Amino acid sequence: HVQLVESGGGSVQAGGSLRLSCVGSGYDFSMHCMGWFRQTPGNQREGVAAADSDGRVAYADSVKGRFTVAKDSDKNTLYLQMTILKPEDSGIYYCAAANLWSCGLGQERYNYWGQGTQVTVS
Repeated sequence: HVQLVESGGGSVQAGGSLRLSCVGSGYDFSMHCMGWFRQTPGNQREGVAAADSDGRVAYADSVKGRFTVAKDSDKNTLYLQMTILKPEDSGIYYCAAANLWSCGLGQERYNYWGQGTQVTVS
């Protein structure tokens, strides 16, 4: 049974930073790809960042240069370091995992999802 639990969300002023964490169980972080998605009211969930099993990463254009995704397989944890936050970064952020070694930002490739953590930038 795969479980993903996000934490680290909160409220921050524009220009600030947050680090999200996703702790998993029942899943081999080192052999599979994982990603971060976000959803805002009235909008579809969108891919933010992804980390493949070989270390390759991908980012949405809107967050390139500001967000960094990192995976610590020893701790079964996926991180999303977010800097220079903007109000449009607000939303519910979800951690996701796939039964693939390479995922990208397409949510259809992901099999498991966390419950989400709220990020509010004002």
